[in-house]
Amino acid sequence: MPVSEQPQVRRDNQPRPDDSAREIVKRHRWPVRVWHWVNTLTVFVMLMSGLMIFNAHPRLYWGQYGANQDYAWLEIGSTASSGYLRVGSLTIPTTGVLGHWTDGNGRVNRRAFPGWATIPSTYSLSAGRRWHLAFAWVLAIGAIAYWIYLLAGKGRRRLFPRRAELRPGHVWREVKDHARLRFPTGAAALDYNVLQKVSYVGVIFVLLPLLILTGLAMSPGMNAAWGWLIDIFGGRQSARSIHFICAFLITFFILIHLIMVVLAGPLNEIRSMITGWYRVPQPKHQVAAPEAPEPVE
Repeated sequence: MPVSEQPQVRRDNQPRPDDSAREIVKRHRWPVRVWHWVNTLTVFVMLMSGLMIFNAHPRLYWGQYGANQDYAWLEIGSTASSGYLRVGSLTIPTTGVLGHWTDGNGRVNRRAFPGWATIPSTYSLSAGRRWHLAFAWVLAIGAIAYWIYLLAGKGRRRLFPRRAELRPGHVWREVKDHARLRFPTGAAALDYNVLQKVSYVGVIFVLLPLLILTGLAMSPGMNAAWGWLIDIFGGRQSARSIHFICAFLITFFILIHLIMVVLAGPLNEIRSMITGWYRVPQPKHQVAAPEAPEPVE
């Protein structure tokens, strides 16, 4: 999920001393807001079309080859009366959800994922591929543009964790505060905590590049041009497995992100990503004086 930039309160990206006393600050620049919402649509379309592609062969392998007779480390399948998810030697019943489910017309289907979770909703491998590849270009171009934006210095200081923040004691304190739903207020609310920084850096600079590169490695057209790319991942089937794992991790990140947005105050968080303006949460013992800061953009 796209990461937003921190409050645009000074050109050096450092909060001003009086920011914690201000009621509203400009938090997100327009390029970040545009990238966030474009990526929101892009990721959901790619995830759902990717599930349609997976439905064509709901098994994952390691190595160069993968066929029905080869051992799959992950499989979504069905018997005559039930569905199941198998990961290694662990088998989980999934009847009614995965592998064996009933559609809106009461018909039993044995595809891995139901129609409400895929694009298109009816089985079509060719259409799923067209949707997936079309939005893959949007994802790749947007990611490259944002990498350049960050490396040019726009928000880089606030995105990467400082050495002091990576100390075990500090990380553990952040974990406990999150578990107790203790959200920062005042000036502390204007900065990312170390858990956010690590997760955002992991998504932007690890998962997204892996998704793009493994997607290219699975393309038959890349065999002649970049054969070395397939070898890096240990074969096309290994690239497919890594691609699937990265997609799962991004889905997990999105779920946690949405939960945290709801807990932190969805109206304030969503408004700041639409308009750029963010209402600074104040400590309970302190009431901020209403102030309308001048726009900084």
